Amino acid sequence: MLSRLSLWILNRLGWMVHADYPDVKKYVVIAAPHTSNWDFPLGILAAKAMDLEIHWMGKHALFRWPYGWFFRAIGGTPVYREQSLHLIQRMAELFARSERLVLALAPEGTRKKTDHWKTGFYYIARAANVPIVLAYLDHGHKQVGIGGAFYPGNDIEADFDQIRQFYKNKIGKIPENESLIKVRHQED
Repeated sequence: MLSRLSLWILNRLGWMVHADYPDVKKYVVIAAPHTSNWDFPLGILAAKAMDLEIHWMGKHALFRWPYGWFFRAIGGTPVYREQSLHLIQRMAELFARSERLVLALAPEGTRKKTDHWKTGFYYIARAANVPIVLAYLDHGHKQVGIGGAFYPGNDIEADFDQIRQFYKNKIGKIPENESLIKVRHQED
């Protein structure tokens, strides 16, 4: 019921949903481009329309009163950036304990333009030995969807080339806020 209602709302807003579901029960899904506050509600609607039970992580400030209960109810877990020690290992352990788990992350980490993506999603997927699935909110074509599943290898640059290729024609709501799909190196 919620799936059909969410799909109906997206269609009324002029959005189409496309899904190429991976043939696995556990994966990390990344959502991009993330350039507007509207991306979150559209992403949640899309997940519900696709009947995906997602779990996601967000900055701890989102989980304060009076909205914290709501964000937890829709699969959110607060992340305290200053206390994020061993987060990758803890997430890998959560995947190992779970029969089914879809962890959704926005690798840009912000709605503002940056010169790199955060790579936690990549290292979580590697540590958990699960694929990365690419999700998008293409405001230019009013399409939302998932696809492009792959297992991360030992060459992060090659994997980021694949990710860049997937997102090259996807347009954020505020295109000038789209971050560069590149790895930040220590010297950057």
